Amino acid sequence: MKEKMIIGTGTEYPLNGELTLPDGLSEPVPAVVMVHGSGPSNMDEKVMKLTPFKDLAEGLAKQGIASLRYDKRTFVYGKKMAKLKDVTVKEETIEDALLAIEMLKKDDKIDHDRIYILGHSMGAMLAPRIDAEGGDVRGLVLLAGTPCRLEEIVLRQLKQADYKNPLLKWIINLEYKTYSKKFRNLYQISDEEAKKQKFAGNMSLYYFKEMGQKTAADYLLENTKPVLIMQGGKDFQVLVDVDYTQFQEQLADRKNTIYKLYPELNHCFVPGIYNDITKASKEYSVEQHIDEEVIGDIADFISGH
Repeated sequence: MKEKMIIGTGTEYPLNGELTLPDGLSEPVPAVVMVHGSGPSNMDEKVMKLTPFKDLAEGLAKQGIASLRYDKRTFVYGKKMAKLKDVTVKEETIEDALLAIEMLKKDDKIDHDRIYILGHSMGAMLAPRIDAEGGDVRGLVLLAGTPCRLEEIVLRQLKQADYKNPLLKWIINLEYKTYSKKFRNLYQISDEEAKKQKFAGNMSLYYFKEMGQKTAADYLLENTKPVLIMQGGKDFQVLVDVDYTQFQEQLADRKNTIYKLYPELNHCFVPGIYNDITKASKEYSVEQHIDEEVIGDIADFISGH
C-alpha cells in the first residue's frame, strides 16, 4: 500500500514523497525514514539501473515495516541550490529528513515509538546527526557508512581511481594534489575563510568543515540507541578494511551496536561485479535488486527493538 506525500509543505522546498505501508494494516507499525547518499537523487535513490530505496521500501513492507522516502532537495531544486552561498548538509539533507520524521510522528498508522532513520552512504554518515539534532528516533540503520570525514573519502577515492588511460590518470592525479592542498589546514582556518575558499563549482570548503566537526562515530558515542551497521564486502566506495573496521574499533565499547558484513555485495547492496571504482558506471548499469538477506536483517533488527 502506497500513499503520496509532500515533505515540507508550505516551505521553500516542497518535495514529493511516498509512504509505503504493509498490506492489511490493522495496527500502528514501525517505520523508517530513508536518507540519501551524496549528490542529487530521486526518492528511489536511483543510480543507473539500481533503485535501492524502492527495493528496501517494498521489501520492508512485506516484513510489516513502513517507510517514507522522498526526492532529495538537490534533485528537485538543483539550480536554485547552486546559487546559494555557504550551503551545508543541513540545507541539503538534514532539514528535510527532520520534516519527514515529524510527519511520521503525526501519522496514526505509524508506531511513534518505533521510528528509525535508515541512511545510505553519506546518509549513513548523517543519520546519527539527524537523530541528535531533533530526529529523536528509536534507532538507526547505517548502510555503507563511515566514521571518516567526507574530505578523507574524497581523497581516498581519487587515489583508488587507477585509470589505465594516461590522460585520465593525469587528471585524477592533478585533482588529488589540488584537493589535498585545499583540505590541508581545513580545521585551522576560520569559518569565514572556509566560506571564501571554493572546492568545486559553488561549493565552498565550509561545506566540508561544517560537516567534519563531528563524525558519525562521535555522535554515536553520545548515546546508546540501537544501531545496525551494514557493509558490503565488494564495496569500492566505502571499504571493509578501513571504514567498517574503524567503526568497530571506535565503537568497541558502545552497547546496542550490531554489525553485518555481506562479502559478495557492493555499495548498493547488490552483488558486486568488478570491485573497481573506475568501473562504477558499468557495474551500476546492470539491473539488480537489493539482496533479500539485507532486507531480512533490517527487519529483524527493527522487530527486535
